[in-house]
Amino acid sequence: MAEKTGYFALVLHAHLPYVLYHGRWPHGTDWLCEATAECYLPLLNELGKLVFEGVDFRVTINISPILCEQLANPGFQKEFDGYVRNKIDAAHKDILYFEKAGFARRAELARMWIEYYEKILNDFDDRYHGDILSAFAKLWDAGYIEVLTSAATHGYLPLILDDRCVHAQVEMGKRTTQKRLGKIADGIWLPECAYRPSYEWAPPINGFGEPARRAGVEEILSDSGINHFVVDHHLLEGGKAIGVYVERFEALRLLYERWAKDEKSKQVESPKSVYKSYFVAGPSGGGAVAFGRDPKTSLQVWSGKHGYPGDFDYLEFHKKSFPGGMRYWRITDAAQDLASKQEYVPEWADNKVRVHAKHFAELLSGVIRQAPDDPIIVSPYDAELFGHWWFEGTKWIAEIYRQLKGHRAIKPVTLSEYVELFGPAEAIVLPEGSWGEGGHHWIWLNPDTAWTWKLIYSAEKKMIELMPGVPNNNALARRVANQMARELLLIEASDWQFLISAFTARDYAEARINLHYENFSQLAEMLQKLSAGGKQSPMDVSFLQECETDDGIFSDIDFSLWL
Repeated sequence: MAEKTGYFALVLHAHLPYVLYHGRWPHGTDWLCEATAECYLPLLNELGKLVFEGVDFRVTINISPILCEQLANPGFQKEFDGYVRNKIDAAHKDILYFEKAGFARRAELARMWIEYYEKILNDFDDRYHGDILSAFAKLWDAGYIEVLTSAATHGYLPLILDDRCVHAQVEMGKRTTQKRLGKIADGIWLPECAYRPSYEWAPPINGFGEPARRAGVEEILSDSGINHFVVDHHLLEGGKAIGVYVERFEALRLLYERWAKDEKSKQVESPKSVYKSYFVAGPSGGGAVAFGRDPKTSLQVWSGKHGYPGDFDYLEFHKKSFPGGMRYWRITDAAQDLASKQEYVPEWADNKVRVHAKHFAELLSGVIRQAPDDPIIVSPYDAELFGHWWFEGTKWIAEIYRQLKGHRAIKPVTLSEYVELFGPAEAIVLPEGSWGEGGHHWIWLNPDTAWTWKLIYSAEKKMIELMPGVPNNNALARRVANQMARELLLIEASDWQFLISAFTARDYAEARINLHYENFSQLAEMLQKLSAGGKQSPMDVSFLQECETDDGIFSDIDFSLWL
């Protein structure tokens, strides 16, 4: 009997909020520089090795539009150069201290870091010429990767107030991906894998409108020519998407009950396999193909207890030297405190990379044997996990494809390739949910974040109200309207609610959403004055220029997207 063939789609989601010109350390541009030095460049290098070795691989990757804007910004190149040189300098200082204190092994590791960062800087400047996006674009052109677009600033689409604002997030995202990477994306990474079907939706915050029929996310994707997306497995398998969190916040409970009442007669009666793709169609007939996240391969990486990144031989993320912030220790034992960590041994870690890649390939084979015919295993992860949080992770990715080279039963594919090969299994209706904690909207809508949605909804209503009145013959008014659009997109970024709910950089997130709302409000006042035929003061023009400098994302933005 012939061995069953299955397909493997590694999906990476690369995203960071807009931090350029908004702080450096501990919150700000250093986030972007860290991810570039530890994830994006190492990933490119590892994929380049596979090309050189003749290893056939496929990776589906979302480089979020707002991340694209930052990586393409000339200001980032200067920031990155300074960041890496500071790391090299810190390692040199550590060597002096370690040698004086008798820590010979740590001094050797510090030299490892100097070599690492010198290579990273050389690759950035000489190999990629400061243009990371072009390197990904070449891999896309060669068929090794597929790039997914996303919402422009990673807005949490199910909770956005108006379908025009959802459409603007999606359409601006798609245009940016095409501009920065040279091709039109067929698929999208929905921010937080968050999906909402069409139903009589009511804003979860009082005072922002009555219940009204909203388009399903799949319909808005269809309108923008996007034909596939990824959801969490529980949306396909029929499990409830509400977790335990609905009962803890009244606004969330009411939102869920309204959906459940409207969808009662349309819910999927039988669980669907995450190893097939499905067509999700809205009432308008528009729709897109949905893929489900495979829980087995996801657990093998994400699990705190059983995931590969927690192996004791891998580099410890949390323990860093002072003041340079370099890392010299291995995980050692999950039960030990940071003081008990032992020194890192790169050879041990490299050996574990090979062991874990082989184990993952065996896991894929086992899943395929139990799955339906022509299955696809979709394994989506945050890209920054690999190399940043899990230092050895980019090597592990490359080693997986070496393990799969010549494997007759497992074929790497992109999501687009699988759709072309087999098409969706059937048309279905999906419930509402996300891949966040609890499976619903809790992380983004809870008592600590409700105030942010009041600001978001207020700005969205004002945007929809003012855009029809922008005078066509007033260049300054159009500039103001476009900058309002930029500030609105930044207000809508889902990162702020995540940082608040996770208690990571909460103050920074709160300050950022307030800043962009204040900018938006002042710009709205300027636009109202201009639309009424008034003149702007030099101070107003100076304020506009300041906003355009600090928040000059999406240079070809067009406020008419909100009409």
